[in-house]
Amino acid sequence: MDETYIKVKGRERFLYRAVDSTGQTIDFLLTAERDTAAAKRFFQRGLANPGNSIPRVINVNQNRAYPAAVDELKKDGTIRRRCKLRQCKYLNNVVEQDHRNVKRRIWLAKGYGSVATAWRTLRGIEAMDMIRKGRVRRAGKGDVVAQARSISALFGIAA
Repeated sequence: MDETYIKVKGRERFLYRAVDSTGQTIDFLLTAERDTAAAKRFFQRGLANPGNSIPRVINVNQNRAYPAAVDELKKDGTIRRRCKLRQCKYLNNVVEQDHRNVKRRIWLAKGYGSVATAWRTLRGIEAMDMIRKGRVRRAGKGDVVAQARSISALFGIAA
């Protein structure tokens, strides 16, 4: 799990992203703050999806909000008590490399005028990335026809 920033109305907003050990995107969240409440909300979103498995280990950077958020979620029972939180800036290289695609596409926009516009664009970028990675049901990584059908079903585009 990691966060990066994007510009919305000239101000930095934080884009939290989680990627599993194989490079598959788990979830993403755009927030105005980089604090414990935002980290906790992001963990809850990622764990609420039935397609995602319960993590055994969570790799994060040195942000102080993560241990507090994980402790609260362990007390709530959302995360197992045996789940290990590893804070090391070198262990989350998978997600750092995965930021490249998103940042490259966001850079083309030169910032956004509203949070709603940024969120809609990010949803599209992440959806296309998940399809490309083969995360969509019944659309394999190399099956272009099935991927085109998924895109048309998702966005309402005639294929």
